Amino acid sequence: MDSAWDVIVVGSGAGGLTAASIAAAEGCSVLLVEQAPVVGGTTAISGGMVWIPGNGKAAQSPDRLEAARIYLEHTAPPGDRQRLEAFLASGADAVRDLEARTALRLQPVPTYPDYYPDLPGATSSGRVLEPEPYDAGQLGDAFALLRDPLPEFTLFGGMMISRQDIPHLRRVGRSWRSAWHVAKLLLRYGAQRLRARRGTTLYLGNALVARLLQSARDLGVTIRTRTSAERLVTDRSGRVAGVELVDGEGRRTTAQARRGVVLATGGLSHGGAMRASYVPTAAGTLTATVDPGKAARGARLATEVGARLSEPTEQGAFWVPASTFTRRDGSRGVFPHTVTDRAKPGLIAVGSDGRRFVNEAVSYHEFVRAQLASAGRAVPAWLLCDRQFLWKYGLGKVKPFTRFPGADIASGYLKRGSTLADLAAAIGVPAAALADTVETFNRDARCGEDPAFGRGRDIYQRHLGDADHAPNPCVAPIEHAPFYAVAVWPADLGMSAGIVTDAQARVLGADGSPIPGLFACGNDMASIMQGAYPGPGITLGPALTFGWIAGRGAASALREQTEQPTAGEPAALSPTGTS
Repeated sequence: MDSAWDVIVVGSGAGGLTAASIAAAEGCSVLLVEQAPVVGGTTAISGGMVWIPGNGKAAQSPDRLEAARIYLEHTAPPGDRQRLEAFLASGADAVRDLEARTALRLQPVPTYPDYYPDLPGATSSGRVLEPEPYDAGQLGDAFALLRDPLPEFTLFGGMMISRQDIPHLRRVGRSWRSAWHVAKLLLRYGAQRLRARRGTTLYLGNALVARLLQSARDLGVTIRTRTSAERLVTDRSGRVAGVELVDGEGRRTTAQARRGVVLATGGLSHGGAMRASYVPTAAGTLTATVDPGKAARGARLATEVGARLSEPTEQGAFWVPASTFTRRDGSRGVFPHTVTDRAKPGLIAVGSDGRRFVNEAVSYHEFVRAQLASAGRAVPAWLLCDRQFLWKYGLGKVKPFTRFPGADIASGYLKRGSTLADLAAAIGVPAAALADTVETFNRDARCGEDPAFGRGRDIYQRHLGDADHAPNPCVAPIEHAPFYAVAVWPADLGMSAGIVTDAQARVLGADGSPIPGLFACGNDMASIMQGAYPGPGITLGPALTFGWIAGRGAASALREQTEQPTAGEPAALSPTGTS
């Protein structure tokens, strides 16, 4: 062996960083390897929401585990209750322990309803946590290791904003208080850019990763980026005892794991043919997070040592409608239409027949399910709005208050029509049908109603609308030319399918027994929700919880034997990286 560690973690999203930090806090020597040049994975570009029932942080709206259990019985498919119970039982403990031993700090989101708020056990608040804002100056040189947020979700080339800032930005021309708030944001950002390549006040998933990155470094975790895990090494007993690595220079080495290996590489989203067996044909291969080269590494590594993957189902992914474009640097952009536009008043979604097919304010997961159910006419679908909507709320990558969207029109991303008939021609739908759809919608929308789909009828939909718009925060007519549209396709934020584990995050073999020394968490682990999407943060909540469980489990997995692995002769050189 070229090097030896107690625990090796593969992948640096929320699950991997949590597992590495906790294993180090338990006194282990830990190596974390990441194939990309930066850490954070998809967590770093996410909204950072963490769904933890019964977390005890929301004093004004306490949550009971029994209520969460009832809610999950009505939303998540049956069959995996053991791991669901482990999540419910351990989530709050994981948060408390992480906050006690790491730099992770989570705060309750005052109001964020579950996605099916009318079902038994649902809540309007209390279950959703988010990272406290973070000053990246605390990372020092390690700030360069942190993956940037998506540029489409920042302002002025690198300024992140909080959810609380958004209403002030919308009211900046109508409120002195909001104008002063925005002025302070800009002054702070300007000062930060004098010493950093982007803003250092972090929110959302970027703040979550930054806090975990600080924790890993403070606890002595060795982090090696540009390092790919090529193969798991087993000893004669079949125990996973190490990882064969290839660094950015192509040097091949083998690192021993005395206690365990944790897989947290991001799941099957980029798994090509492997992913295709879990998604409908109409969904194609589009993912909302572009990470070239990942190619389902965790699943491949695990199956090579006898692990099994979850069975294909109709709910193999966590869906989101996404639009695509090319950035100025030539890179491919994918914009996930989660909460920024679809539920706002003055927008509808139509299929190729020019007709609506869904309540546009439902969760992003349900929106795509409606697309797939109407695949013959709703893939792609078109999000359609008028001039006033575009200015106030933006549309996809077109940000609010964009005065001249000419570049996006020229690129073909944003379609424009001086009349509805012109827009219908631009997007290839029947003009008469589109005109009838908009006319019918507008007639009811002027009264704040949507009898066709009931948009704005529940607290979740109204939460995502515009609280300043009455009488229905989700409904307004579309009548101020010119008119605009963007095409959206089914994409995934992550796969629910993945490596089968038990309640202790141990990877299971074909016979159902744990593979000694091997753990999985994050999106590598088959989701406990089995394709259901009951609320915001149901990927990151389990990622933190089972990352915590995996880190503790790996730390306590003392090897019973000292056999040499059967990996062949190790290379002479060790991988390089950052500690």
